[in-house]
Amino acid sequence: MSLAFVSATGPDLLRLLALPVFAWTAVRDIKTRRVSSHVWVPLSLLGAGTLLWEGVLAWHAGGTAWIHEFIVPATVSLGLVVPLAYLFWWAGGFGGADAKALLVLAVVFPTQPIYVIGSWTTPTALTPIGTFSFTILTNAVLVALAIPVLLAIRNAAAGRFTSVMALGWPVSWERLPETHGQLLEGPPGRSTSGLDLDALRMYLRWRGLTLADVRESPERYRDPATLPEEPNPPTDGAVAAAVRADGGAPTAIAAAANRDSTEGSSAGSDDAVSTTAAVDDPWGAEAFLDDIEGTAYGTAPEQLRAGLEAVTTNETVWISPGTPFLVPIFAGLVIALGYGDLLFGLLGLF
Repeated sequence: MSLAFVSATGPDLLRLLALPVFAWTAVRDIKTRRVSSHVWVPLSLLGAGTLLWEGVLAWHAGGTAWIHEFIVPATVSLGLVVPLAYLFWWAGGFGGADAKALLVLAVVFPTQPIYVIGSWTTPTALTPIGTFSFTILTNAVLVALAIPVLLAIRNAAAGRFTSVMALGWPVSWERLPETHGQLLEGPPGRSTSGLDLDALRMYLRWRGLTLADVRESPERYRDPATLPEEPNPPTDGAVAAAVRADGGAPTAIAAAANRDSTEGSSAGSDDAVSTTAAVDDPWGAEAFLDDIEGTAYGTAPEQLRAGLEAVTTNETVWISPGTPFLVPIFAGLVIALGYGDLLFGLLGLF
């Protein structure tokens, strides 16, 4: 079957419809770190339809077409790639959208497609088993492994030599409210377990403050007595989320904490109570995490406090962009369609 200047089987031509969708999800993931689950439904239906169509064609062709070119690769795709995607998600290796993308790829590209464009046939680097979804996965992993190398080269070219030069780059604090990623430092210095910037946005929105507000008066907002009486919705930390702010009026939460701290003790000044509360919960980190639903992306109170100290005292902070795996997945898909299996091609050089 031919479509414009491309010749391939009917199922393989239909599978090309997935390419622009994966391109869109990669761009969306870079900009917002969020991809709707609804996008995977039509791709799953496309995969199921093309898999059934190809199975019928292979059955009628018989011989090696049925066993070696369809049954074996489809079995590996559905029996290996699907469990791997679930396992990586369950172990926290990547997010839900990444897992769903791999699940969809296992259905849409279970077998090896072949496209003829004029005198050019692609892919060229084929594997003996022919499980195309596994080729996409290995390509994606190699692309992901190359990203730290590229980051290190970029930082070295700029003269930035640190222990985290392969993980990220420095940005001005003004860019943090519109930047995705994770801090790579705290007050003691560089750190690989810094605060998620989505969690930082959640905290600021919950308090009804901007980062500029907190930087202007860090001593004031470090005191939990300044927590808002009616906390604002923290949202999910997305850059484009609608935000309500009230300027961080003193709170009922802080008042209750202050009352509890004075029970059974002699009367003291308001300053003493405030100081005790501040020592117990600087920045109101525990109050924030106790009040919201969920865990703010697994943020601990100490992690939130360390991140706040870093962003309120430094003009520039190091962040990891946290490149979403959908980007390497899309790159792996493009490489697989245009070349084939990177790993198999590299091993063939030796």
